[in-house]
Amino acid sequence: MENTLIAGLLGLIEGLTEFIPVSSTGHLLLVGHFLGFQSAGKTFEVVIQLGAVLAILSVYFGKLVTVFGTAHRDPAALRFIVSVALAFVPAVVIGVLAHGFIKSVLFETPMLIAVMLILGGVILLFAERIAPAPLHDDATAIPFRKALAIGFIQCLAMVPGVSRSGSTIVGALMLGISKRAAAEFSFFLSLPTMAGAVAYDIYKTRHDLDFSAWADISVGFVVAFLSAVLVVRWLLNFVSRNGYAVFGWWRIIIGTLALAALWAGL
Repeated sequence: MENTLIAGLLGLIEGLTEFIPVSSTGHLLLVGHFLGFQSAGKTFEVVIQLGAVLAILSVYFGKLVTVFGTAHRDPAALRFIVSVALAFVPAVVIGVLAHGFIKSVLFETPMLIAVMLILGGVILLFAERIAPAPLHDDATAIPFRKALAIGFIQCLAMVPGVSRSGSTIVGALMLGISKRAAAEFSFFLSLPTMAGAVAYDIYKTRHDLDFSAWADISVGFVVAFLSAVLVVRWLLNFVSRNGYAVFGWWRIIIGTLALAALWAGL
């Protein structure tokens, strides 16, 4: 029962934090560290990320079907697909080359995660203040050059605690993309990025995957999916009205608390 409750909590954290700029991986790793939660072969972490991927697919399914179904005759739809693909390429190359180091070194360093949460929060606060006036308000019409730049910036999130959505949103804001369009482009880019990362993780750890705790894994998956759907539906309107400052302060607070706990030997 205790493991099931922890699985539900971690699934909730994954779903609530995956698409906001606070680092879902950082939160999961820190909570897992302090609760002493370990899943055999990291199967649990891989599966609950799939729940978040399916949440995006479920929310944007109709739009994606339209885009891919009309790409052969609609230049705007084709352009959108190409822009997301361009933004995805850097993560493929750097992710494959650095996978072993990221998983074996960076993911095992809670102190680094806490520091990155704080640093990322400070950057998010400053980026919102100094970002240029938006030139692009449509996530499906971002210029190729800027989409590729966002893709390179996204690679910073391979350091746990940085945040995939946080890096792409900050990059987009600094490139003259509106707050709402930055969040929505981050949603679309998350589909190939997360799906690719999960698929590569499964391939690399295929001999270690362990589904013996299938009940806990199922709970985490379902909770992650449902909570992520709620976040995706809520986030665009929230950032349009309120911006990203609340997420920056959240990162700073959580990172500071984590540092204090680590220094205290917890």
